[in-house]
Amino acid sequence: MKHCAGQIKYLIAIKELLDIDEYVRCVNISRHLGVSRPSVSKMLRCLANCGLVYEDFGNSVVLTPQGKDAVKEIFSTFNEIYAFFHNFLKLPGDEAHDQAIKFITDFPQDTCERLKVIVRRTINKNK
Repeated sequence: MKHCAGQIKYLIAIKELLDIDEYVRCVNISRHLGVSRPSVSKMLRCLANCGLVYEDFGNSVVLTPQGKDAVKEIFSTFNEIYAFFHNFLKLPGDEAHDQAIKFITDFPQDTCERLKVIVRRTINKNK
């Protein structure tokens, strides 16, 4: 992943909100992340400058094809790390969610990849 921690958090929030409703507005992201609307606007400008969301995000935030690819990559890691915290460490869903985000934003990418491999191997072994 070549995105900063803030970008990853916002892309995860956008994806999770898109799973609920096809229209994601700044206010939805603000509530979801517990940040101010000006902070959301600033990050959306950053994401637009990186080509991850379309620039016209005044009404609804829409991921570009590049943004969709980034989300797919992020969630391939997120889902494995979440499984580790929830299924292996038995953390409640919300806590596992928060810990997975912290892990993928704070730890080096190669550490995330190693944990993904271990989780996948263990799950496959238990099938």
